[in-house]
Order: sequence, then structure tokens, then C-alpha cells
Amino acid sequence: MEPPEQASYVYAVCRPFGLASTDGLRGVGDHPVHLVVEDDLAAAVSTVPLDEFDEQALHAKLEDMRWLEEVARAHHGVVDAVALRSVALPLRLATVYRGDERVRQVLRENAQVFAATLDELVDRVEVGVKVYAEAGVRTAAQPEPQAPADETPGKAYLRRRREQRDRRDDTWQRASALCERADEILVAMARARARHQTQSAALSEAPGENVMNNAYLVDGDRVAEFLTAVDELNSRAPEGTRIEVSGPWAPYSFSSPRAVEAGA
Repeated sequence: MEPPEQASYVYAVCRPFGLASTDGLRGVGDHPVHLVVEDDLAAAVSTVPLDEFDEQALHAKLEDMRWLEEVARAHHGVVDAVALRSVALPLRLATVYRGDERVRQVLRENAQVFAATLDELVDRVEVGVKVYAEAGVRTAAQPEPQAPADETPGKAYLRRRREQRDRRDDTWQRASALCERADEILVAMARARARHQTQSAALSEAPGENVMNNAYLVDGDRVAEFLTAVDELNSRAPEGTRIEVSGPWAPYSFSSPRAVEAGA
């Protein structure tokens, strides 16, 4: 019986570092991680069964949220570990090639793009900043109105709907102003900014509606200053709005996938 065909799952492109530094590092499916080195570039790779990660298998498994979460957790864990050892260019989830020699070929063919991107990411991290708005929150400037003594149930219903609409409009105006002010301040402290699609309440599981979802590329020696600025902005956020920060992370939002889009 022939052994199953193997494939190379790639987590990130990086600058080479001590090969012993990958000892004990494990990725998707608990497979060990090794480096594939080509000149002054390297790829963090796990050898995986091809039949688990070929196009047909992936098409089915990407519908399995439990599997997807496990793979995403393992993928990000390896990227974060590599980023502690070297400048790292994270690749997309489930980037798979037919063997390490194909990985070396990709590194050679895209050496200039990879090298330029890695140079941009040296000593820099990603920080995520989200703004939320809780529509309908009554502020101190909006006391509970007194209903007229002779108000009918129908008029009371219409009045409450009108008040809810007015509070919602006020909340969005405050949130919009907060987004503009926060982005203006944070962009000035960052090397780059990436705007992401706002998250639905069902996915974020956070109260309120996500109205800004940005990522900022920040110099490592300015991260503390950047986080302090976010905290100050949040402390002054208008009622009904708030800012949440995440990271620092490996710079996923600032890695170019174009060089590895050609396929396995």
C-alpha cells in the first residue's frame, strides 16, 4: 500500500532564522513546523496529507465551522510564533502547495515582492481598532420626556417610535464624529491603515453595532503610545459609543497575497 501523497501547508514567509527554533512548534492537525529556505527568504511549513487539503477536501471542510476554527487557531499560533523569531509575512488560511520544492519555487518566483514586503514590516505590528454605537441609548442631555396626561395609546406608540428614531440619529452622529476623530489621530501615529468591513452583531457578539473596523500598522517602539491614545479616545467617547482595541498582532492586514495567488 502506497503512503498517502503529502503536501506543504504554508503559514508565513519570513527571513530565515535558526532552524532549531522550530523544534516543538506544531501547526494544523498537530503537524510539526519546519522552514523551507531559499536564499534570504524562508517559509514556515507543515507537511500534511494532500487528501485533507486538496481543492475538493477544502471545499467541503470550509463549511465546517469547528474545523475552520481549529485550523485558524493553529495557523495564527504558528504565525505569531514565527513573528517572535523573525519578521513575518502571514499567508492566507489553507495556503497549500504540492511539496516543499514547489514552495521553494514560489519563493524564487516572488522573491522581489516578498523581500520588499518584509522590509516594510520589520519591527512593525498590527493593532485593530473598532468603534461601536449603541443606538437608542438615552444620554444625560436627553431626559425621559413626560407624556401628556390625555395621550392616547396610539399617540403614545408614535411618540415612542419618534423618540427612538431621534435617539438613533443622535447616536450615529456622535459615532460618526468619533470615527473621524479617532482615525485622524491614529493615522498620524501609524505607518499605514487598512479599513475592514464592519462586523455584524451576530458575529462580533459585542453589544452595539460595529461602525468602524480599522487596522493600523504601528512601529514596535510606538505601540505603547498608540494604545494610550486609544484609551484616551475611549475615555472621552460620547455616551452610546465606545472604542475597542486588539493586538498587537502579526501584520495580517498589511501582507500582500498577490504573490501567492497563482495556485499550488
